[in-house]
Amino acid sequence: MSDTDQVTSTASPPVISARSVTKSWGSAHVFSDLTAEVGPGITGLLGSNGSGKTTLLGMMLGLHNPTSGELRVLGEDPAAAGPDLRQMIGYSPEHHNLPSDMAAHDFVRHLAEVHGLPRREATTRSSDALWLVGLGEERGRPVGTMSTGQRQRVKLAQAIAHGPKLVLLDEPTDGLDPVQRDDMLALIRRIGTEFEIDVVLSSHLLEEVERIADNVLIVSDGEALASGTIDDLRTSNDVGVTVEIERGLEETVALLTAQGYDVRRDRRRLHVTGADNDRLLLAIRDAVADADAEMRRLSPARNSLEDIFLTEVYGR
Repeated sequence: MSDTDQVTSTASPPVISARSVTKSWGSAHVFSDLTAEVGPGITGLLGSNGSGKTTLLGMMLGLHNPTSGELRVLGEDPAAAGPDLRQMIGYSPEHHNLPSDMAAHDFVRHLAEVHGLPRREATTRSSDALWLVGLGEERGRPVGTMSTGQRQRVKLAQAIAHGPKLVLLDEPTDGLDPVQRDDMLALIRRIGTEFEIDVVLSSHLLEEVERIADNVLIVSDGEALASGTIDDLRTSNDVGVTVEIERGLEETVALLTAQGYDVRRDRRRLHVTGADNDRLLLAIRDAVADADAEMRRLSPARNSLEDIFLTEVYGR
């Protein structure tokens, strides 16, 4: 077996794969050409309001089908494997319309049974899930008497109680105060890492996605504008290079500027753009040597998730 074959055979398959997916509601076109892959881990699904995030989650669940194209979730076609696939998926909707007179434990147990668990196991899993999300002592309370933060936790508990391979969360921090949001994000991160459940988190809050996600999928104008690991997107080859100079700063700036590179200065740190990173690294090395400068640090620049989002969606 060749080295290439070894790499291919051990690579993790995509959790979600879309190929030229279109979706229309009558004359309204949501997706015109959605092509992307979502890998294992926690993925932030980002897009402006009306970009189709909730529609995409619905297609992943098999609740409605693409107009055309190919969608695969956990290797299966949701349109063909709907009920069987949904047993492997947990879903927390954006809305808070839960049965108000039903105890949290009964609600979570019922949905675990809907996912195929026997009643006794569903009862145990319901209790375990509610303890995990911090509602163990409140599990007998009617859902209608709970706060928004508690109802969000109930929705998370029912999404994981049946032991899914994949969890889809639609705006799971909606309506939460900053402390509740931090707690919810910590819970989601724990579910994705400690319990090794793949998570797709739909959110309009870039900061919370950046805190806990491994991957990102940005959708807008009917397409996937960017997808991949956050680290790769932050350090793409056209972002630039950051260099910290201890001595010979002015001389280094002058040499790089004379060669046509764009140099932005922040105290003793320079951010250099104007070519691919490989060429920039060589140019900086030569400029530092010619200036007899002392270089302390050299690394690819890192965009924030907000920078990536604004560039991809708005071109700025």
